[in-house]
Order: sequence, then structure tokens, then C-alpha cells
Amino acid sequence: MDNTDPYLRQRVLPGFGDQGQRSLTDARVAIVGQGGLGCPVALYLAAAGVGHLTLIDSDTVADSNLHRQILFAPADVGRAKVDAAAAALGRLAPGVSVAAVQSRLTPENAVEALVGHNVIVDSTDTFASRLTVADAAAALGVPVAWGAVQGWFGQVTVFDGSVGLRDIFPVEPPPDFGVCDAGGVLGTLCGQVGTAMATEAVKLVTGVGVPLVGVLSVIDAREGRWRDLDVRRADATGE
Repeated sequence: MDNTDPYLRQRVLPGFGDQGQRSLTDARVAIVGQGGLGCPVALYLAAAGVGHLTLIDSDTVADSNLHRQILFAPADVGRAKVDAAAAALGRLAPGVSVAAVQSRLTPENAVEALVGHNVIVDSTDTFASRLTVADAAAALGVPVAWGAVQGWFGQVTVFDGSVGLRDIFPVEPPPDFGVCDAGGVLGTLCGQVGTAMATEAVKLVTGVGVPLVGVLSVIDAREGRWRDLDVRRADATGE
């Protein structure tokens, strides 16, 4: 085996192979939000060999980010998150193309910003931003790997058009839902949820495995256990 191949241990996975790696190389993935979730997502997707990553975030690095936003160092404080992240990813995976977009997505610009991507990863931390990403992805027909963290709890799922954000949250949660600055958040939990989101993105790109469509995986970090909840369309009728 060629031990100089950085993706060797992925290629030899049953069902993955060279085709799976080629799919990653050819993929364009947008990561919206470069915070506690977006950082581990970007790290692992770059390391996995995704050919192009678009990082979208309007914020700058703050001292209070550093315990969970693992792409950043103290020297990055005050710097645009997308620029600091792109520099860090360039050192990790120089063969991956990274576009840094310092902008906040709005209903007016989201479709234009996200068009041309194979998968969208929603790492945002407000419900308004999540709705903006969800609506743009639905308009484009692009699947979304979605996650959220708050306090000791995290959630992960996939939206592919059959089930969407409004099916999980038919009523808008309180304004501070998921906003890290509004309360505490465990840094290591961001890593757990972010890497789970990255795994879902890899599955969506390669077609290997079964994505979490119609399933909301929820973790309570205090217990260290995940549990799965079934999600159905809000207008679906059941027995």
C-alpha cells in the first residue's frame, strides 16, 4: 500500500474506495458559520480531501471563542473568522481550495452565495440564519447537514427536501436558541457535534452509508449518550 497517500485509510474502507475519494475531490461544500461547529466541520472535511470548501461568516475571532473554535489561536483575535480559518486549513490541507466569504447570509443573497455547491453544512447559531440557509437550500435542491449546540446538549440531522427545519421546529424557538454568546456551551461538545455533521456531509457527497434524513440525533454530554428521534413532515399524516 502507498503510505504516502494521505487518503489511504479512507480508500480502503469497504464501500468507499477510489470512487468515494474521487467524489470528495470533485465536491464543493459550503460551510455556513465558522464557529464552534464550523471549525471541526472544516477541519475534517479539508483533511478528508473535499476539493473545495466555501467558508461563510461575517464575524471576527474573540477571546471567548477560543475554547471551542479550534481553528483559531490567540493571535487570530480580531481577525475575520473566515480568513483565519482559511489560513489554518491551508496549512493542514494545501491541496484543498478554500474560499473565504466574510458575509452574513440574508434571504436576498443566500441563493446566490450557495449555488453551485453539492452539500451545505449549516453551522449557524440563530434560528433566523438557519431558516435562511434552509430556504435557500430547498430552492436549490441541495442537501443540508445540520447541527446545533446549547449548554450540554447537541443535535444533528440531514435535510434533503423530504424533511426540513420547519418540520423539527414548526414554532420558532425563543430568540436566544442556540446562540453560544447567550449562555454557556461545552467546547468538547462542539467537537462531537461538528464531527458528526462532517460525517453526514461525507456520506452525502460520496453516497456511502445512510444519512440522518428523518432522524434527529440528540446528545446529552453529561451522560455521554446519543438518542435518535424520528422526524416527519409537519403536514404528514400518520396512523
